[in-house]
This record gives sequence, structure tokens and C-alpha cells, in this order.
Amino acid sequence: MTTLTLPSRDALKEQAKRLRATLAETGTSLPHAAALETVAKQWGFRDWNTLSATTQSQSAPVWQVGQKVSGRYLGHRFTAKIKTVSQWGDSHTRLTLVFDQPVDVIASDRFTGLRRQVSATVNAQGRTLEKTSDGQPHLILDLS
Repeated sequence: MTTLTLPSRDALKEQAKRLRATLAETGTSLPHAAALETVAKQWGFRDWNTLSATTQSQSAPVWQVGQKVSGRYLGHRFTAKIKTVSQWGDSHTRLTLVFDQPVDVIASDRFTGLRRQVSATVNAQGRTLEKTSDGQPHLILDLS
């Protein structure tokens, strides 16, 4: 039996955009919805909704209270335990993490600002949408 590993939903949407762009170069117009349906058929699915639901169920990690996690918070490595979990929409999860060791969130040598826990909303890739001034997500969870 062959196991099919699907690309992310965003990657599939990009595939549909490329299909539309390629056809447009030859003078053929294809509505966005039709491009999504075509991509779904190429991957062997009945329609876009079925493919989209399958990619979300495959890729979204399951977070549990008490689970040990690791990653980076404001650029600092950490290990933590999940204190609370709540689902936010189809693709985001609100987590409260209690750090094993406090994380210093101040970049100054003159004083410290130790944080013992943080709440953040992460996407299916374990990253916050909020970013620091250098473009890095506030929180990045290791997904292994």
C-alpha cells in the first residue's frame, strides 16, 4: 500500500495559481475555483473541499495539556509544558506554555525581564503570526 503525503494547503493553492498563470500565457482563462478543482483531481480527490479537509487533518499537530514542547521564544531556545490549549478557527491553536527555565525577554545588558509563561496563537506549522522587528515569529515550536 502506498501512503500519499500531500503538500500543505498553501502549496496546493500556489499550484492552482501557477496553473492559472500558465494557461493565461496561452490565452486560456480559468477561474480560480476551477483551478482548485483541477488540482484536487490531479491529486486523486473528488473535489477541492475534500482535498483541503484532508490536508488540514494531515498537517495540523495535536497539542495536549501537559505535553512537553521545545522551540524558540523571541529568539531564545526553551523547553516548556503546555498549560492550556484552545482551538482558534480551523488552522490556529491558542497555547499557554510554562517554561522549564524562565526566558529573558529583554535585549539589554542593564536589566532583565524574565518570563515564566506565555500565551500565543500558533498556526499548523507551530509559528505565531506576530513577528519581531527583524521579521522572526515571536514563537516557533519544534515539530518533531
